[in-house]
Amino acid sequence: MKQWSERACLRIILTRSRSALMMSRPNYPLADIGRRIHVFGSSCSGKSTLAAELAGLLNAPFVELDALNWLPGWVGLDKTDPAYLMERFDAATTSESWVVGGSYHTFATQTFWPRLDTVIFLDLPRWLLLQRVVRRSWRRWRDHELLWGTNYESFWKQFALWRKHESLIWWIWTTYDKKQQQFADIKTDPRWQHIKIIHLRGTWEIAAFRSSLGLGPTP
Repeated sequence: MKQWSERACLRIILTRSRSALMMSRPNYPLADIGRRIHVFGSSCSGKSTLAAELAGLLNAPFVELDALNWLPGWVGLDKTDPAYLMERFDAATTSESWVVGGSYHTFATQTFWPRLDTVIFLDLPRWLLLQRVVRRSWRRWRDHELLWGTNYESFWKQFALWRKHESLIWWIWTTYDKKQQQFADIKTDPRWQHIKIIHLRGTWEIAAFRSSLGLGPTP
């Protein structure tokens, strides 16, 4: 009985602590986040999902950078024709309102960032990203999901770390610190003083942000 009471008290404390944490997060009214938005972060942080939902709320085009980069056979324009990729980024962000999902930091800053209102950084721990990429890759491989109308993902290649860029596990692990540094540099770079920065640390802050905009839990 005593053990049950201790566990019950612990659950109450954790629930109240989580509620207090969620209540302490700032609200982000839709009108305050701008109409030209870039959702940025590591692979499997939920960039495309959130960007697509924000685009729906704003009645704005959703621009998925991976769809602009990847050609059939996993040929990436970022490696084969960077100039054309930047043309595609520019062409997709010429309207008054759009929401971009993806990273491609170097290309983004050279194309649509001068016109950007808001950048949202989804900052999740590395262990969670690795867990997510395994689950997502398994689902895509199992369901034979066609990505961006061009390619299919291989599940087993993700574990071939010696193939480096063919493995998303390797990619997430090796680029994680780089993306953290990129975001730190954004905050101090005078070129981006016009951009509103929203830094969402962990799943609780992302959930609070979604809730403040009337979005449900992450699908």
